[in-house]
Amino acid sequence: MSADGRARRGPAHRILVVGGGGREHALCWAVRRERPDAELFCAPGNPGTAAIATNLPIAADDVDALAAAVERHDVELTLVGPEVPLALGLADRLRGAGRAVLGPSAAAARLEASKAFAKEVMTAAGVPTAASRTFGAAELDAALAYVSRHAEPLVVKASGLAAGKGAVVCRTRGEARDALQAMLGAGSLGAAGDEVVIEAFLEGEEVSLLALTDGESVELLPAAQDHKRLGEGDTGPNTGGMGAYAPVAIATAALLERARREVQAPTLAEMRRRGAPFRGVLYAGLMVAPDGTPSVVEFNCRLGDPETQVVLPLVEGGLVDCMEAVARGEAPTPLRVSDACGVTTVLAARGYPDRPEKGAPIDVPADLPPGVTVFHAGTALNGGGRLAASGGRVLTVTAVAPTFAEAQERSRAAAERIAFEGKVWRRDIGWREAARRQ
Repeated sequence: MSADGRARRGPAHRILVVGGGGREHALCWAVRRERPDAELFCAPGNPGTAAIATNLPIAADDVDALAAAVERHDVELTLVGPEVPLALGLADRLRGAGRAVLGPSAAAARLEASKAFAKEVMTAAGVPTAASRTFGAAELDAALAYVSRHAEPLVVKASGLAAGKGAVVCRTRGEARDALQAMLGAGSLGAAGDEVVIEAFLEGEEVSLLALTDGESVELLPAAQDHKRLGEGDTGPNTGGMGAYAPVAIATAALLERARREVQAPTLAEMRRRGAPFRGVLYAGLMVAPDGTPSVVEFNCRLGDPETQVVLPLVEGGLVDCMEAVARGEAPTPLRVSDACGVTTVLAARGYPDRPEKGAPIDVPADLPPGVTVFHAGTALNGGGRLAASGGRVLTVTAVAPTFAEAQERSRAAAERIAFEGKVWRRDIGWREAARRQ
């Protein structure tokens, strides 16, 4: 009998992936690779997932319809991709019905849904993070006064869920005042910006550290680094992510052990103390200082996007077993990780991230290089049945190769050959790693 109260019936055969982006296509791809005979569903999915799973026309935030679909199809394992359904309590709903689900409760998902709450947890747990203050919707004047005394640069963050676009790095106090006026004054991010966190700027290099956890034990996925800025050389506006690579040379065994000891273990212990044990994927966005000291930039309560698209292809086996164990409340089982390298390049629509254009027909060559996988994100079939752009981030092009240089070149070459009008992409994904390896 597992911790969720259901009798074990062997490995799950009927599996549902919740979401419709590149992360969810990668999840479906990974499940299909490890369990080729599984009855696999994706809600709502996209044209990429349709080729390997049965798409269900259910929005990822429709908790009632998702719960009903799990019962209707007798789903044995649900893998939740996006953060919104977790914040809305989908995992609680499914666990309450005795179903295995990979994802934290709504109470535990506050680690991502509220940056103010995450700061409280980190402070209580002694987890290293930037010094900060939190201000509510009625405290604009106080927030502006605080900024006027704050050292430059600084960071203004919407406390709520803002699709990865709620953090503004401000070089000057003037930029910080503008960000506050937009969020607290003009409501530019809606309810997500009704509360803001103002924090000190951390110097260093970011690393995405994803761990599968039952609330006590952790099993690490390969460390990754994503590129948030739209333009090459990390310039331009923040986005949901323009590409990622793994592994990361600065994520040494010593750093990973330090993160486990100073970040993951105390955070999980504090969540248990608060009566909200965390079960699922704990994603720690770390800033690694020049002296190697890690600090937490933010927590996410699910797999990253586009990190998932580059990390999962590096897991040679054991992924679904590990996810299923955690979903059932058991300790994570070991992963078999390749010693290869991966690079994923995002192809976005013209106008992304503010006003992405939709409808451009897409041509994906059938003869892409070996080791290259194209994951669909913002795609749809148009009236003529042709693949077309339907969102900001359209495709992610992942290459896996024995060396980083080969993976980078293959991802870049494949991205170059995929065609749609207005395609926006970066040719320098992994530029820091390339410089380190020269």
